[in-house]
Amino acid sequence: MLSQRMLGAINKQINAEIYSSYLYLSMAAYFAADDLSGFENWMKMQAQEELFHAIKFYNYVNERSGRALMAPIEGPQTEWSSPLDVFEQVLIHEQKVTAMINDLVALAREEKDFATDNFLQWFVAEQVEEEATADAVVKKLHLIDGQGSGMFMLDKDLGMRVFTMPAADTTE
Repeated sequence: MLSQRMLGAINKQINAEIYSSYLYLSMAAYFAADDLSGFENWMKMQAQEELFHAIKFYNYVNERSGRALMAPIEGPQTEWSSPLDVFEQVLIHEQKVTAMINDLVALAREEKDFATDNFLQWFVAEQVEEEATADAVVKKLHLIDGQGSGMFMLDKDLGMRVFTMPAADTTE
């Protein structure tokens, strides 16, 4: 059973993960309006992944006899100055999410909630990947400096991304 403090913190994380999905969908719409279908695809896949994270937390709360509470979702930003600006914001956002996951781990350890600490380790590893992926795109965007052929190639590359639910995870 989760403590009330841990339950509240995980419910806040569920909200944050749903917000992340909403933010990435907003970014996808930004790219769609500029006919950057590969960038749009990357963001739609990211939105799906974030929603999967929310459901993973939701399921964990239920497994621990808690109740997931859905809170209002803040409206996301809708305008950016460039694809580079978008991905710099992605990196900043993922760093914020990493800090939130780290705070959950610290709380679990403070409360000696070893089951939750164990559960959260998947997210710790996931955030390393999330930050590295965003950083790699930022570096590529700096390298091509918004130039036509480089943007075309990166758009094509980002269009290849698919979301595949991790095999060991379930959302039931």
